[in-house]
Amino acid sequence: MNLHQLRFVREAVRQNYNLTDAAKALFTSQPGVSKAIIELEEELGVDIFTRHGKRIRGLTEPGRLVLSSVELIMQEIDSLKRIGKEYAAQDSGSFTIATTHTQARYTLPKVVQAFMQKYPKVRLSLLQGNPKQIAEMVQRDQADLCIATESIAGMDNLVTLPCYQWEHVVVVPPDHPLLKIKSITLEEVAEHPVITYDAAFAGRSRIDQAFDKRGLKPDVLLEAIDADVIKTYVELGMGIGIIAGMAFDPERDRNLRAIPAGHLFGMNVSRVAVKQGAYLRSYIYTFIELLAPTLNRKLIESAMKGEHENYEL
Repeated sequence: MNLHQLRFVREAVRQNYNLTDAAKALFTSQPGVSKAIIELEEELGVDIFTRHGKRIRGLTEPGRLVLSSVELIMQEIDSLKRIGKEYAAQDSGSFTIATTHTQARYTLPKVVQAFMQKYPKVRLSLLQGNPKQIAEMVQRDQADLCIATESIAGMDNLVTLPCYQWEHVVVVPPDHPLLKIKSITLEEVAEHPVITYDAAFAGRSRIDQAFDKRGLKPDVLLEAIDADVIKTYVELGMGIGIIAGMAFDPERDRNLRAIPAGHLFGMNVSRVAVKQGAYLRSYIYTFIELLAPTLNRKLIESAMKGEHENYEL
């Protein structure tokens, strides 16, 4: 049994059981991958994959258990490599963050700036996607951590911790009638065409839940992943916008006004997630502390061990 065989098994699953694609991803030949997997099955005495002719189609029941062990072994090997790199270069290396557009555009710039001033030798990468996509990036070791508002807490093999709270705002043109109301209601919001986030982004689920509880069906004219797009269409007079409060800047958005809407849609919590059991380099702890000062290294390490599972802001 060798590590190449374990890598081939894992990559075959990741490539949807296509051995040609698995071989390309690992810079080797398809026959070599197939042979190595067969030799591993012979050594273990069980079939890892179901087959149709020479093609693999899925995992057998023992194959699922084998894959779980393979994932753990490969994760420990990755941790060993990172430990070596950590002590070879304390203040340099690579760091990949997966996040949603809202976080990348409005929350992270100042945090990233402070981090890069502290660790100028670190090569930082930002990947964007919806919450499910960025969680999978961490699960697959394509990113060191992910940051999102929509629930990533229930994802397998992830440790998630709350960073900060925020509320939605309703954005309108300067002469809009909603500005004359002291405390707007959901019914008053629903009287106007609504422009807001796509269902997977920026607390949209809370918006939908609030209207559903009141039996209201707002006219959602347009959905987007980008608050700047939402604000552009509000400026054109096409409707009112519902966006994250962090996405409104009075200086930059001079042609709009923001109405606080926390009392309508509740408070949202943005979270940071890392892979369960992963080895985190010291500067990753520093980044998390810059993002959320309440999350110190001791608390993060405790959460990684299964403690503080119910920690909330």
